[in-house]
Amino acid sequence: MVEQQEASDDAVMTRIGQAIMLLHGGDREEARNRFGALWSELGADGDALHRCTLAHYMADTQDDPGDELAWDLRALTAADGLSAAEEPGGGEGPGGARAAEHRDTPAVRAFYPSLHLNLAADYLKLQRPESARIHLRRARAAAVSLADDGYGGGVRAAIDRLELRMREE
Repeated sequence: MVEQQEASDDAVMTRIGQAIMLLHGGDREEARNRFGALWSELGADGDALHRCTLAHYMADTQDDPGDELAWDLRALTAADGLSAAEEPGGGEGPGGARAAEHRDTPAVRAFYPSLHLNLAADYLKLQRPESARIHLRRARAAAVSLADDGYGGGVRAAIDRLELRMREE
């Protein structure tokens, strides 16, 4: 039964990955459709890692900045739920038990700088500079835990670019 659950979870991540490839390939509409179908399947109590990953990328398919913000907030909420499951007494609820044992929890922690960076950019688009600054500070603080690799360097560079852009506005 556990093996069946793990295979099912891997299938969900595979489907999310396929939609991400569509998004990166330029087919935002099809990616949005697939993400939407997956979101409906997962439901509000679905696996936190799946919800975080899906919402993080679903935000990138949105045309309206308000919708993009809503999806980025969903991603942050899911990440926070996964992090809470790691704490003593955490892990309650349908997604919590798996989250508490999830081998990819450090990967979700590595999402935080990007999640806050995206929120900062969203708030800037919505002309809410104070909220943007709050999330930019959180992105920078979270980025200290990133490795000195391509991902970490890319996120830190994006934080620097947004900070520079905000200073110029």
